[in-house]
Amino acid sequence: MRILKKLSLALAAATALMGAPAFAQSALNDILSNGVLKVGTTGDWNPMSVRDPATNKYKGYDIDVMTQLATDMGVELEFVPTDWKTLVNGVVAGNYHMTGSASISPARLKAAGYSSSYISVEILPFTTTDKADKFTGWDSINQADVKVATTLGTTFEKLVREWFPNAEIVVVEAPARGYQEVLSGRADVFVTSNIEGSTLVEKFPNVAQVGVESARAPTPIAMLLPQTDQVWINYVNSWIELKKTQGFFETTAAKWGL
Repeated sequence: MRILKKLSLALAAATALMGAPAFAQSALNDILSNGVLKVGTTGDWNPMSVRDPATNKYKGYDIDVMTQLATDMGVELEFVPTDWKTLVNGVVAGNYHMTGSASISPARLKAAGYSSSYISVEILPFTTTDKADKFTGWDSINQADVKVATTLGTTFEKLVREWFPNAEIVVVEAPARGYQEVLSGRADVFVTSNIEGSTLVEKFPNVAQVGVESARAPTPIAMLLPQTDQVWINYVNSWIELKKTQGFFETTAAKWGL
C-alpha cells in the first residue's frame, strides 16, 4: 500500500508538471540571442524622441540613452514606431522589448513594468501670445469658454480632464498633437511637460507659458518593460544605476538642454 501511494503521488506530480505552462524566456535572452534590441518610441516628444519624416531617423535624449544601452549590450538597435495610445500594448504584445521614456502612472502599472527612474518632469500650461493676457493661473483655464487641447492616450489627457472639468476638452489622435490645435487657433491652451514646453517656446515664437503659481504633477519618468520579466527589469535597472554613477544621464540631459 505504501509503495502504491508513493507511485500515485509521483504520477500526480508528473501529470501536474506536464500540464503546467513553461516559463517564458526573458527578453534579455531574446535580445542577446538575436543581437537586436527593439525599442518602441513615438518620435513626437521633443527633445526626448523626434523622428525626421524625410529620413525616418530619430534623435533626442531617449535616442541617445537607448543607443548607449544597445552599445553596452553589444547588440544592434531597432526603433519600432508606436504612439501614446498603444505604447503599453506594444510592450505587452512583445512588439518591442522596452520603450523610451514614459511617465509613471497607475494605469500603465496595471499592465506593464517600469525601470528605475532617471529623470522627472512637471506639467505646465501653454497658450499663444495673443491669448496670454486672458489667463492668470490654473483656475482661469477651468472655464466654460476655454478649449483645452490634448492628445489621446497620453497622461496629459487624463490630467486635463481632471484639472479642467468646466473647460471644453479637445482630443486629437497621434500623430496630431494638442499644441498644434492651439497654434492653429482651434483651441486655447495645452499642457505639457516642462521638458517639451521649453523646446516649443523656443521653436514657436507665438507660444507662451501661462503664468501659474507653480507647476503641477511632478512625475518621475522611466522605461516601460514587460511586467513579469524580472530578469530583464533587473538588467535594465542595474545598467541605469551604473550609468548614473558614471554621470551619463547628467551629461545627456545637459546636451539636450534638460
